[in-house]
Amino acid sequence: MGRILDGKAVAQEVKEEVTAAVSLLDYQPGLATVLVGDDPASHTYVRGKRRDAEQVGIRSVHHELDASMSQQDLVRLVAELNKDESVDGILVQLPLPNDLDGEATVEAIDPVKDVDGLHPFNLGKLMLGRPGLRPCTPTGVVRILDHYEIATAGARAVIVGRSFLVGRPLAMILSERGVDSTVSVAHSRTEDLVSVTREADILIAAAGSPGLIGRDHVKPGATVIDVGVNRTDEGLVGDVDFDAVVDVAGAVTPVPGGVGPMTRAMLLVNTLRAAESRRAVS
Repeated sequence: MGRILDGKAVAQEVKEEVTAAVSLLDYQPGLATVLVGDDPASHTYVRGKRRDAEQVGIRSVHHELDASMSQQDLVRLVAELNKDESVDGILVQLPLPNDLDGEATVEAIDPVKDVDGLHPFNLGKLMLGRPGLRPCTPTGVVRILDHYEIATAGARAVIVGRSFLVGRPLAMILSERGVDSTVSVAHSRTEDLVSVTREADILIAAAGSPGLIGRDHVKPGATVIDVGVNRTDEGLVGDVDFDAVVDVAGAVTPVPGGVGPMTRAMLLVNTLRAAESRRAVS
């Protein structure tokens, strides 16, 4: 049976690091969360993020808005948070309901406060290999690999999924100097997906398709990282058929308890970095 990569344990380690760093500051970093509508999953995610922030000493400021609000009013709120000197990070919970434009809303956030790391400016810095705020889930994946001493240098990594939230930025991070993986990105139109994924030393499933990755997709001994979060009648499941894969993989993350906690933990890291960067400039 493959080793189970416990994201909760790694996330706790990250939170302890952030707590220690925050305790040394002569100010309290502030994280503003914006939640629009009444989607139960979004409410659960934001509650967890706010709780994490408070646990590590980051001040949490929450804005809960009706789904009927206009795009103009939402952008106006973001502009106010951009100007608020007590706010170091802004997180707008996605997806947004109705006809609200998530991309336009993210672009309205000041890049130095973009703790989700999704603003085009920050994604552009990632593309150029320059320091900046990085998307939380991809950095959380790399932190798991580092924690469990899974070698990335020279490893062949295959990412199934090409979203700008996970797949594309993760491909850039894994191929950066110092990480040095050889990366392929597969997707729904990839022919003979099994033959592609079986080349992977590190296989990351981020397609949003329950149970997409089965035993035949995995090279024996490979590390399998499941980024999928799919709500089904049976509960929360990933993109990996865990029971089928765990016996062939060398290591695998579970769902829940794998990448999910790391996404929240890296949000805290980004908030701390944003605060330190802003204060250093000012």
